[in-house]
Amino acid sequence: MPHFDASTAECLVLTYKEGLLAAIAHDLEIRVERFDVDIDEAPLAVRARFDATSLRVVGALRDGAPHPDAISPSDRHQIERNIVDDVLHAREHASIVFVSSAVAAEGEGFRVTGDLTLHGKTRPLTLVARPEGDRMIASVRLHQPDFGIRPYSAMLGTLKIKPDVTVRCSLPRASLPTR
Repeated sequence: MPHFDASTAECLVLTYKEGLLAAIAHDLEIRVERFDVDIDEAPLAVRARFDATSLRVVGALRDGAPHPDAISPSDRHQIERNIVDDVLHAREHASIVFVSSAVAAEGEGFRVTGDLTLHGKTRPLTLVARPEGDRMIASVRLHQPDFGIRPYSAMLGTLKIKPDVTVRCSLPRASLPTR
């Protein structure tokens, strides 16, 4: 059974700003530092667990490209604390879990259907994993309110994060089961 964690795979969360003061804010690239992904080969199945307390700000995004130095270390720390304490309530909901119910070949990749438990709520989720070079990339958009999450907001709502975030996971293709 292939097993992946932060030493062999990557999981990023991308957030997007909005509001009247969006010009002074940043879209963010956030790395999940602690997670496990297990893939059963027969029948093909995926189980993943992400530690909600382990989200770390990589940096700001400008035109989709990372700019790690655009945010000071103290601002990074404050953003991370806001994510853990005020958005995800990670002390109460430390684990984010995905369990597949079906995995099917689709083109060169896979369509994976299952249930995601986030912030104490479980919802169905379908994602498509596609090859990119030597990696298999799965990207999915999550609507935070679907999981009872209130997107971050400050300054009376003039600065806020859009309700939709993108989660992007990357696994080495050579370690994945073949079809």
